[in-house]
Amino acid sequence: MGADVESLVRIAAKLRDLPRHDFRARLRGDLERIANMTTSKAASPAVSPARQGFHTITPYLAVKEAPQLIEFVKEAFGARGKIYGIGSEGGIHSEYKIGDSMVMIGGGEAWRGTPMPTALHLYVEDVDAVYQRALDAGASSMMGPIEDHGERFAGAKDLSGNEWYIAKRLSGTHTDEGLHTVNIYLHPLGAAQMIEFLKPAFGAAEVAVYRLQPDGPVVHAKIKIGDSVLEMGEAHGPYQPMPTMFFLNVDDVAAWYQRAVASGATSISEPADQPYGDRVAGVTDPFGNTWYIATHLPKIGS
Repeated sequence: MGADVESLVRIAAKLRDLPRHDFRARLRGDLERIANMTTSKAASPAVSPARQGFHTITPYLAVKEAPQLIEFVKEAFGARGKIYGIGSEGGIHSEYKIGDSMVMIGGGEAWRGTPMPTALHLYVEDVDAVYQRALDAGASSMMGPIEDHGERFAGAKDLSGNEWYIAKRLSGTHTDEGLHTVNIYLHPLGAAQMIEFLKPAFGAAEVAVYRLQPDGPVVHAKIKIGDSVLEMGEAHGPYQPMPTMFFLNVDDVAAWYQRAVASGATSISEPADQPYGDRVAGVTDPFGNTWYIATHLPKIGS
């Protein structure tokens, strides 16, 4: 796995010329109505601003069908961005903005890494229109639009296996409080254990944790890291683990890397300055997810 994902970093280093400067909404509603709920709130450690337009957490979709996935997010979700290059072996790196969120897409047919599609919670203003555009762009339906417990939502799976949970709040703003347009949704085996790992490793704080019984598995949680919220629920039925790649913007790469390793993560690469303007380290967590921990370096003389 380390060699696979590290190849994407090498591709980015060679090709980028970056400037230095059953869908969860319904489940949450059901749980609020019938379940015991444990909720705690705390402030995550502050992190320095990332590159312009980026949040603390950015999903990195590493897939064989990278060019096709790029066209899909453009057609389905109105993504706007840039492919930073195509290497001699066919690997690519790209960055696209959807709403207020950035999504990285990399890989390609000639890329030798292991594909890492994931589940993404996407907030939009018109669920029906976006869902239909996703189907027209080649996605398969997971669930048609329905309305329940204060949200309208639908689900679609793209050609690379990424699952898009498309939602809109029916009152107030269309986005759930504290979330961005695009949010990673995990289905780990041992969600409670993953939450406990994230706290010391990445300074995570519980926003909300829902269980059917006080000692039962976590069926839905919102976990805050920096300015981002990571959602998750215990793997069950069709919702099985999808190891995910994260790009994590922090204030001190070495400190965050050391803390992650001390908390049980496995090192992929130690902190090192990259030619595209970031200092980056890599780890794999005990649940199979890959985290690239990065600090954006200021311009020399700035």
